[in-house]
Amino acid sequence: MLVELENITKRLGKFCLEDISMQLPEGYILGLIGPNGAGKTTLLHVILGLYQPNAGTVTIDGMSYADHEVAIREETGVVLLEDMFDGGLTLTANGERYGKFFKNYSGRTLETYLERFGLKSKCRYRSLSRGEKLKFQFAFALAHDAKLLVLDEPTGNFDREFRREFFRVLKEFIADGTRSVILSTHLTDDLDRVADYILYLENGKSVFSGDIETLRESYRLVTGEPWQIKAIARELVIHVEEGEHGTRALVKNSRRLPDDRDLTVAVPTIEELMYFITKR
Repeated sequence: MLVELENITKRLGKFCLEDISMQLPEGYILGLIGPNGAGKTTLLHVILGLYQPNAGTVTIDGMSYADHEVAIREETGVVLLEDMFDGGLTLTANGERYGKFFKNYSGRTLETYLERFGLKSKCRYRSLSRGEKLKFQFAFALAHDAKLLVLDEPTGNFDREFRREFFRVLKEFIADGTRSVILSTHLTDDLDRVADYILYLENGKSVFSGDIETLRESYRLVTGEPWQIKAIARELVIHVEEGEHGTRALVKNSRRLPDDRDLTVAVPTIEELMYFITKR
């Protein structure tokens, strides 16, 4: 496993990230999802060694931070919402300054990605927009040949055209089967196409952790008349929502669901899952 979390607990004031476990093999993308305040950024900071957990263990490529912090940081590329570079330096100069901390850093690779992402290497970092700064962080992470990318909500700052390019690059990144991505995002429509694993947090707790196909098979979105929805066994129903064009319910997938041709039964999207589970 490239990333293993075992029973992670982290307390920050009144908030507590509680008993989180997760495994991510090489060659896959994990989508970290949940409503605002669920603990996504806190968990990413634990994975990155920025926070030390109160309990539990973090293992990256078989290594712990206690014994192999430098090696882990060599293998980890990061995109965070915080400014991480020198505002007065150009993008090339920032690459040269901070690339010294990574033995596999390549200035040529950085320039390739800057051009691909539409960034001018001679621009000063402080002159970039928020989205452009995140593009530069992404380019730098790719330029030091990271084995794991940890990305905190970057897509909300990208326009639709670059989001497509961003996901193309992620698929290229994991294509050789040795590298993986952890992507925290609230734009879940993209994850339906690219994510292999999902970790869903709510109020600091894990709602689901596993592969996306298991998640999809665990639930169904059922649409019908109110009386038809009420006929579904109560213990299977997660949440019901009545609307102008019928009643919808997120339910646990089961052979006990009614065999009613007038019911519409569909596999929910990740966005629909989040919506109904949050409303429950």
